[in-house]
Amino acid sequence: MHRLIRAALGACAGLTLTFGALAAQATEAPAVTEADFTVHNFHFRSGETLPDMKIHYRTLGTPHRDARGQIDNAVMILHGTGGTGAQFLRPQFADILFAPGGELDPAKYFIILPDGIGHGGSSKPSDGLHARFPHYDYDDMVAAQHALLVDGLHINSLRLIFGTSMGCMHAFVWGETYPGFARALMPMACEPTQIAGRNRLWRNMIMEAITTDPTYAGGDYTAQPAAGLRAAQSILMIAGAAPMNAQAQWPTRDAADKYLDESLPKAVAALDANDLLYQVAASRNYDPSARLELITVPVMWINSSDDFINPPELGLSEQFAPRLKNGRYRLIAATADTHGHGTHTWAKFWKDDLRALLERSE
Repeated sequence: MHRLIRAALGACAGLTLTFGALAAQATEAPAVTEADFTVHNFHFRSGETLPDMKIHYRTLGTPHRDARGQIDNAVMILHGTGGTGAQFLRPQFADILFAPGGELDPAKYFIILPDGIGHGGSSKPSDGLHARFPHYDYDDMVAAQHALLVDGLHINSLRLIFGTSMGCMHAFVWGETYPGFARALMPMACEPTQIAGRNRLWRNMIMEAITTDPTYAGGDYTAQPAAGLRAAQSILMIAGAAPMNAQAQWPTRDAADKYLDESLPKAVAALDANDLLYQVAASRNYDPSARLELITVPVMWINSSDDFINPPELGLSEQFAPRLKNGRYRLIAATADTHGHGTHTWAKFWKDDLRALLERSE
């Protein structure tokens, strides 16, 4: 892997490029390139500004240009809250989709895996501003992705936007904010409406657990607020768990206790309190429900029946799916092999739906 700088991609005024690994054999694994793209004086919806807003991203494959010289094979894949683009290099995703002949074979597509604002290698509170970092929301994150594509990579249209969890919500925002920019959308594991009810409750619990820990110190802590982060991560583990799968993995009391004792400390150690707080808070004003009719490109929207975060019994998907002009909706049935909210990253459950979406959006 190597990092690209702005000069390597050509001049552009005001802009600077700066929840595993591939398991395929070295002879088959597509090359992954990492790079940074910086937008100067990025303006947030909150009214705040960041002088240099960095977006880190990975790419696989090679851009293809049509007769007009425009890139026509770009696919952008968007991660969930707390994730990064690297999560899509895990075997359950990459070994199926990015394999030769796979639905997103890098020999055919130019794949872009950005880290959202506040995540991974992109600008985030833990870089130094702490709680003085601008209070970004999903619209800011989508605007930064748009800048990366148009001004950094000189891409004016996408073959597909595929988004999981938070990335699923970003896909709906994309479809309304930049209608037709992507020829197809595949949102997975979300609802296109404001976050309320239990979904809002557990997010508030995470934020309160962090901010009420005395060692949080208003965000200027010298050591991570361990009690707050432990509580926050515990809530995240429950939100992401699937009952049947959890019972199959830890069928005894001792097995469940052992898993928690081993996994919780490791997960907490990887967290930064301000980063997590901002990541969860970014969903505060998300609500694309009023403008769904603006999305006219083909959509394949998929949720899972064992998803704690988006429980199907609320009937939200059935309410909103008919408003997508070219949309299709599928609910994946729960089994001991599905992964609740996390089913969105296990391609074996929905790769045929992706293939069908690509075919009907040619």
